[in-house]
Amino acid sequence: MTGRNADGLQAQDGAGLPDAFQRLWTPHRMAYIKGEGKPAEGAECPFCRIPSLPDEDGLVVARGALVYAVLNLYPYNSGHLLLVPYRHVPDYAELTDAECADLASQTRRAIRTIRRVSGAHGFNIGLNLGVAAGAGIAAHLHQHVVPRWGGDTNFMPVLGQTKVLPQLLAQTRELLAQAWNAPA
Repeated sequence: MTGRNADGLQAQDGAGLPDAFQRLWTPHRMAYIKGEGKPAEGAECPFCRIPSLPDEDGLVVARGALVYAVLNLYPYNSGHLLLVPYRHVPDYAELTDAECADLASQTRRAIRTIRRVSGAHGFNIGLNLGVAAGAGIAAHLHQHVVPRWGGDTNFMPVLGQTKVLPQLLAQTRELLAQAWNAPA
């Protein structure tokens, strides 16, 4: 089937045959799919290294007493944060009471900040404990805070397996960092 996109150019399907679809490319996702950036066996943990970097370089949004907030390099939606204990610990059951309290406090602050900055309608909040549960870096616990909006699961991710992110991560980090300590 031959088709033309909005620019009048012939489009190709995934098998190299022409079709009527336009293509939106998200090459940054390929690094995640290939597992690039994941620590090699015996390598330094990225979640242990990030706190030693300047906030801008590490994409750190805020630092709590025992937990810090960092943007996900491979976000599901704009503003997708990870809340990470400074201490290298793989399991929620191994957190101290103080770490649990700081994680809860930072989660609440993340929700308030993201709502204030982007008007999120809802959130997915969760932990993937262990490789079998989907943890990309299972050795260091991290909680996801994913903002959601009505209609954000539209045809793009469902049919196109593509997310459209309207900002660069550095811009998102700056907005969230500026709003983090604003009065609730």
